[in-house]
Amino acid sequence: MLERETNGDPARRRRILAAVRRYQETALDARPGQFDSVADTGLAKLARIGGTGPPLVFIPSLVNPPWVLDLGERSLARFLAAQGWEVFLVHWQRPAAGNEGPSLAGLVEQHLLPLLGALERPVLAGYCLGSVFAAAAARLLTVRGLLTLASTWTLSAYGDTARAELTAYWRAIEPLARKLGAVSMDLVQPAFWSLDPALPVRKFERYAAMPPASDAAARFERMEDWANGGTPLPLAAAAELFERGFGDCLFEQGWTVAGTTITPEVLSCPWLDIRAEADRIVPAAAAAPAPEQLTVPLGHVGMIVGSEAPRHVWNPVAQWLETL
Repeated sequence: MLERETNGDPARRRRILAAVRRYQETALDARPGQFDSVADTGLAKLARIGGTGPPLVFIPSLVNPPWVLDLGERSLARFLAAQGWEVFLVHWQRPAAGNEGPSLAGLVEQHLLPLLGALERPVLAGYCLGSVFAAAAARLLTVRGLLTLASTWTLSAYGDTARAELTAYWRAIEPLARKLGAVSMDLVQPAFWSLDPALPVRKFERYAAMPPASDAAARFERMEDWANGGTPLPLAAAAELFERGFGDCLFEQGWTVAGTTITPEVLSCPWLDIRAEADRIVPAAAAAPAPEQLTVPLGHVGMIVGSEAPRHVWNPVAQWLETL
């Protein structure tokens, strides 16, 4: 792939490989995420970020760690805590050894709903795959509002070829995942890299031009650490995501959680969906058909922590929250 993406240019290839080595040899600061846990179901924890006011709960994807939502000086969570909200963040945990774990619906029923049960009329904010969890919980609880970011509702937007490839990839790795007892990030990441094969080359070429120890390089290193991290997925949830999520477009067909079919029509709370038009991981067309929608000129991660995120996402979210 590197040979193809660099057009056979040996100098460019050496520069990119040197940048990869530099990243690998960089000692990163301790990861964010040292928060007070206020509830714990074993497979999920609810951490309090801070702030006072009505509760606002961020629900991240199962893929990658949750702290992209609270990343140093680019913390959407702490920005909203300063706007008059008590902000919480869900942390998905490693499944127990020898246990397939819950399905996607089971994650909501057995873990997310119990975590949220003690909060009075929270706003639920779901990012990426966390968006469908947030939507299901918003239907099953009394909530103040629902915010979805880079939502994965309409998976048919990936197209038949990409969906078939993702499903085939899952079937290829499933035997190994079952031997391991869970689906590690080492197995999950190649599936999503396939959606944008040139991304590793592009990003490390940008990194190569950043001065070592610069703020830009440190931000890149933190984000790369995030992108390569994450707890293993429960087997049952991973199987359902690839087989029924991508294979059968589960969410847009109507997803049953706790005996209730979750569709846009059954959600009566205020609902803002923000999709990123430059997103190569979750296409903007995969977004939920929410009553209020905002499209921003950013990418999947840039919409949360990029230099333009405050202008295009953070401030509009704060303004929308004021209306609830």
